[in-house]
Amino acid sequence: MRFGLFGSAQAPRTTDGNGDPGRGFSEYVETSVEAERLGFYSTFLVEHHFSGSGQVSAPLDLLSWVAARTTSIRVGTAVLVLPWHDPVLLAERAATVDLLSGGRLDLGVGKGYRHSEFAGFCVPKEEAEERFEESLAVILKAWGSDEPFSHGGRFWHYHEIVVEPPTAQKPHPPVWIAAGKPESVRNVAELGANLLLDQFASIEAIGERIALFKAECEARARVFDPMDVAVARNLYVARDADDARVALARLARVHDRMIERSRGPDGSGRSHIMAYADKAGATEAHVLFGPPQEIIAGLQALQAVGVRYVLITGGETRQSIQRFAAEVMPAFLPDS
Repeated sequence: MRFGLFGSAQAPRTTDGNGDPGRGFSEYVETSVEAERLGFYSTFLVEHHFSGSGQVSAPLDLLSWVAARTTSIRVGTAVLVLPWHDPVLLAERAATVDLLSGGRLDLGVGKGYRHSEFAGFCVPKEEAEERFEESLAVILKAWGSDEPFSHGGRFWHYHEIVVEPPTAQKPHPPVWIAAGKPESVRNVAELGANLLLDQFASIEAIGERIALFKAECEARARVFDPMDVAVARNLYVARDADDARVALARLARVHDRMIERSRGPDGSGRSHIMAYADKAGATEAHVLFGPPQEIIAGLQALQAVGVRYVLITGGETRQSIQRFAAEVMPAFLPDS
């Protein structure tokens, strides 16, 4: 199996002028450096705005620092929310990171889900899907066009442009799209993109989505590669039962905040997490928090339904990933 990190970093405002708001970003960079040393394949970073807790709002910029400090680990976004960005400017910035990293960028993109973010940007959530589709089409055209092109869409217009710089990876960096519903999974296969599966779904649901994606790829004469599917999983290698209990309680509070930020004024929301919002403990039902043997058994269960690439989230401190690398990863080496 292949393992990566999926997380965030914090740069909160300070009210008294003391402290270092950039410390969380520095810690994220150092954790990614350590992850490379330990044999992790990738590190993916979220994009969020207006949270009040200092979440990452400019992931490509932070990932460029990771790329500068590393040589092999892949750097990815999970996800950049396309409805909020000018797609040509985004194509240019992403291509720059791809070049500077030596072709290590994975571009995860999405439609967005938090009401507070759409409201803050004054972008109607009802336009999210159309904006996403048009933006992605422009980005792919920008990366693939050596000659000037024009675009006249509903949301963006460009006249006789050649987007620079070119990407290091050809035809372009891998595009990853989060999906869960059957129609969304089909759309990812149709676009030729890679599939991101969320951290809350059951093992059975994960297996069904992988099987559907495989069938949809093959129906389109696309060779299915299990490494084109990454499954996020809340995972924490605990020192003991008390450590696991404390970490799980901390994760539950994080999930509660995610749910509240996802709700609209009427209590609704489009996030995948909202499917688990009405049942106590549902967001923690399929976590892998515990001693190494429990983690290994949980990963083997995922492996049995077709998972080959896992993105660890929810407990990715340097100490936790060190324990994971020492006590869990060896069970999944090719000769194990």
